[in-house]
Parts: sequence; structure tokens; C-alpha cells
Amino acid sequence: MFTGIVTDMGTVRTLEHRGDLRARIGTSYDTAGIDMGASIACNGVCLTVVGLGDDWFDVDISAESVSKTNIGDWAEGMRINLERALKVGDELGGHIVSGHVDGVAEVVAMVDEGDSTRVTFRAPEALAKFIAPKGSVALNGTSLTVNEVDGRDFGINFIPHTKEVTTWGGIKVGDRINLEIDTLARYVARLQEWG
Repeated sequence: MFTGIVTDMGTVRTLEHRGDLRARIGTSYDTAGIDMGASIACNGVCLTVVGLGDDWFDVDISAESVSKTNIGDWAEGMRINLERALKVGDELGGHIVSGHVDGVAEVVAMVDEGDSTRVTFRAPEALAKFIAPKGSVALNGTSLTVNEVDGRDFGINFIPHTKEVTTWGGIKVGDRINLEIDTLARYVARLQEWG
């Protein structure tokens, strides 16, 4: 489990196809404190550490994960949001995030508003019903509050701090973004089906 509070911006160092996709991620984390088999959210995707070095870790990524996320867009040198898994006693600053991406949204518009940037995303049709104004979503692993919803489109406001400490300072219209809907929204919708 994660909180959606990004704690490092990693860099994709290498991508190697070998049955599954193996990625080497450069990090500023103290890798001596990372165990083999640990879970790290990489742009919101919960991945398992399979190799470690002084300033990097390796993950294996299945074809299923590549097909359901934006990992197929990764390239060497690309920056990605990182978050280590929660430990008992950690502060829950965002919302509960599983690292199980539900689909890919697209950036459809961007407007600067003062020092902040308002970004409009388009959700896949099947996921749009789970997104509500003032509700939470995880986008590329970042816990964010939805400002408004209009059909499949929804808006998020990015403050300067978020743009500085995550990859959100470098996005552009057309980017594909990993979307994880709020777990509570999923369960409420399921309960209504049985209503």
C-alpha cells in the first residue's frame, strides 16, 4: 500500500526485453535500506525490486502491466515518480493507493492560473463514473484532488511545490497518464450494483 505522496523522482536508466521487461531505475533512495522483493510504486505502478545497486534498483514488468499502464511509453532518461511502500506508523498524507493502475488517462488541456497549472485529463469511458468532484485519484502515483468533472474529462490543479518535487512540472498535452481510481469509489459502485 502507498499514500500517493511521491518521495523521489527516479530516472529510467535501462530497459531490457527478456521475456518480461526489466527496467533499471536510478534513485536517490538509500538502497542499503531496500530489501530484495520490496514494493516500490513507479509512476503509480507497484513493482517488485529484483536487483539493487548503490543508486539504482531493478524491476521486472509483465506484459500485462505494460499493456494496462503507460510503461510502454517509458524511455531511457525519462523521469518517473517513486514512492516506497507504507510501513506501520508512517504518516498517511495522501489517500490509500494500491499501486494497481486501473487505466490510462490523457492530458487534453493545460492552463496556467497564477503560479499553479490547471490540467484537464480524459479518463477511459469505463472509469469516468468513479471520478467525482473533490474526490481523490492517483495519477502517475501522485495523490490528487479532483476539482471538477465534465463527462470523461476532469480537472486537477497543480501547485508549484507539486510541479517541483514530482514529474508534473514537465507534462504536456497528449501525455498518457497512469490512473488509479479511489478504492472507496470502486466499492460504493459495487454496492450500488447489488442495491
